Amino acid sequence: MNDTAAQYVAEFLDGPLEGDFEHRALVGGKTESRVGMVAAVDGLESLFWYDAVDEREVNGQLRVRFRFDAGDSDPVESDEENA
Repeated sequence: MNDTAAQYVAEFLDGPLEGDFEHRALVGGKTESRVGMVAAVDGLESLFWYDAVDEREVNGQLRVRFRFDAGDSDPVESDEENA
């Protein structure tokens, strides 16, 4: 089985992960409609949610673009009280 056939490339359009790309596994043969990503902001781990906006094939590779969901994500601003 070809490993790339079971994967897609996630492209993050905005938010804290803007411009990042990640190879992700297909789930049940399909792309995900929503992904949670953990990233460090000012040294603190934060959970960021992204929603799929479209998918397309580029050079034989499936790509899905994701948009940041600020309302469901941890705040991006640093906490000045704990600094």
